[in-house]
Order: sequence, then structure tokens, then C-alpha cells
Amino acid sequence: MTPTLRRKLEALAERREELERLLSEPGVVADNERFRKYSREFSQLEPVAVALREEANALRDLAAAEALRSDPEMRELAEEEIAIARARLLQLEDELSLLLLPKDSRDDADLFLEVRAGTGGDEAAIFAGDLFRMYARYAERQGWKVEVESESPGEHGGYKEIVAKISGRGAFSRFKFESGTHRVQRVPETESQGRIHTSAATVAIIPDDDAVEEVVINPADLKVDTFRSSGAGGQHVNKTESAIRITHIPSGLVVENQTARSQHANREHAMKRLKAQLLEAERSKQAAAQAESRKLQVGSGDRSQRIRTYNFPQGRITDHRVEGLTLYDLPNIIQGNLDELIERLSREHQADELARLTEAA
Repeated sequence: MTPTLRRKLEALAERREELERLLSEPGVVADNERFRKYSREFSQLEPVAVALREEANALRDLAAAEALRSDPEMRELAEEEIAIARARLLQLEDELSLLLLPKDSRDDADLFLEVRAGTGGDEAAIFAGDLFRMYARYAERQGWKVEVESESPGEHGGYKEIVAKISGRGAFSRFKFESGTHRVQRVPETESQGRIHTSAATVAIIPDDDAVEEVVINPADLKVDTFRSSGAGGQHVNKTESAIRITHIPSGLVVENQTARSQHANREHAMKRLKAQLLEAERSKQAAAQAESRKLQVGSGDRSQRIRTYNFPQGRITDHRVEGLTLYDLPNIIQGNLDELIERLSREHQADELARLTEAA
């Protein structure tokens, strides 16, 4: 670890000690807002303090073992203890380096999942349905809530477009690398001669974090249309124009919501998603300007980049952003068992961030 990174760790440890003192001051205890703010920061720094304490213990163990080397009777045991201590120090150095990475404030946020059929006609719509079910199953296994906000079914199954909100702690952190174009290679059910077709669907992951509430939209910039819902919700939704479509004229963004029972609720949901999209569009511009070489565009909603291929004949899934990331477990993954894929992407992202942190140091 470089001296600069070591100094950053020491500064974090000092800040934790300062927070510990502040949290015991009567003035802070009496101020609920300050107390919550400091408590949250203290909690975030606690893993750094724990890792530094463990590192100090490992260094003491190493020094004690090295002191025993001069004793012929204890030398063999000392060498074993030295190896254990050095291995532990290397492990702790990796852990401390990761703790220095800037935390994505959106990681614990809910998100909007948008899946749309791309090139490939009916097969693209069927594939979009497969992707949505894959994500929905994964979310449900995590105990997260999945609420469909709008949908447009395909003529032969799947969806031309489906938008859902996924709510649960840590949801965005697990889905944030999924934005982009997903390509499928397989023999469609509608193919009579057994030929493999290539189709595509696009995915956008848009965080619904606290900053969304701060987005201000001029009502004059909006075009609001009502229509009869064609989605889930019961027969009553077809009797009144409860569904909402909002167009943000300056950006051209269009959002719909049709699953709530009232026009007011649908409008509220649609406005929240529009704000989230506008906020993420601005964040994406800033991220692109700051890091044009990023392989993993985190939650940008950018559908232009082909990120992944699902090859059904070979049972293979390949992520094109990471060299060598090919898994021969497609049947399992398409059923929503995404953990291995997500972990590989997370580790790649951490490696990129560490490289940048080291360069900056």
C-alpha cells in the first residue's frame, strides 16, 4: 500500500475517534439531526477501525514470531506463525484498500427496471420477457418487492416494453451493472426449420434515491395524456382513463404508469420515475466526462452499449465488458440465479476503482 493511501486510512481512523467524542457531547445528543448524521458516519467508518485493529494485532503476532526465530527449538513453530501472520496482513491490506473506495450513495436505493424489446421482432419481445422474469425472480429471492408500473405485451408472448419498480435495501448495488443491450442467440419457438436467430432487448437501471425528490420540473415543460389501461389491475381500469403518460418536452423523455387504481396515483408514480430519469441522465453526462474509459457504466440507463450475449445452444453467457467473463450456466442464470455473475462484475468494478485510486495517489 502506498504511503498516500496509508495516510488516507489514518485520517479516516482519526475522524472516527473525533466522531466518537462528538457523539458523547450533550449538544449533539440533544440535536437529533446532528446525532443521526454523526451516527451514520461513525457506522460507515467502523469497518476501517476494526480492520486497522486487526492489522495491528497481526503485526504484533508477526514481531513475536520473528523474535522466536533465534530459538532453535521454536524455529519451526515460529516459521509457521510468521507465514500465517504475513498471509493475514496481505488479506487485511486488500480489505483496507477496498474500504478506501468511495461508497456509491445510491447502493441502498430502490430502482426502476426498464426492459424493452430491440431488434428481432417477436423473438425480441419473448427475450425481453425472459430478462424481466430473470430479474424479478432474483429480486424476490432477496426479499425485495417488485411492482410493475407499465407494460406492453408482445403479440406472441413476452413484452414489447415493461417497467417495474424494485424496492429493497441494497437493490441498486446488485442491479447497477445491468444497463445496456442484451443479445440472445437461440432457435425461436416460432422457427420451424431449427435455425438460430439473434435478437436483442435493452435494459435500463435507474436508481430511485433521495436526490430524486430535489429535482424540480417546470409544469410548462410537461405534456400529460390520459388513457385506458391495458395492463394488470382488473377490469375497472378499462372503464376510465386512469393511466397516465407524461412527456418531458425539452428532453423527449416519455413515462407511463397504468397499474394503480387512480389517475392521481398513476401520475404520482410517473412523475417520480421521470425525475429519476432526468437525474440519472445528468449523472451519466458527468460520469462520461470524468471517466470515458469506464467499462461498467453504473446505472446509467445507457442502452446503446451491447453488454452481454446469452447463447442458448451452448448454454453460455458472456459479458463483453470483462475479459474472460464467460459462464456455462445459462439455464441456471436465466432462472434468476445471478449471484455469481453479479459478484464477478462487482469485483471487476472494485479492481478498476482501486487502480484509479492508486494512480491518483
